[in-house]
Amino acid sequence: MDTALWTVIGILAAALFGSFGSVFYLATRIDALGDRFSVRLDSLDERLSSRIDGLDARIDRLDERLTGRIDALSGKLDTHIERHTA
Repeated sequence: MDTALWTVIGILAAALFGSFGSVFYLATRIDALGDRFSVRLDSLDERLSSRIDGLDARIDRLDERLTGRIDALSGKLDTHIERHTA
């Protein structure tokens, strides 16, 4: 009975130690995957930031053009209305 008990304890200890090894291996793989994900995410952030800055500049130029055109139309409309009310 003593031998069987020690055999079971040995088998359980080996299985438990193997489980810890698997968990440790899995944890290192997850860390490596997280590092790769972080690098890719940083790269994506840089690319998107540059594209967004380019779009921001285009929107600013468009705003200036539209503001000028709206001001010109407003002036023409004011002149037209003054002609009819004078």
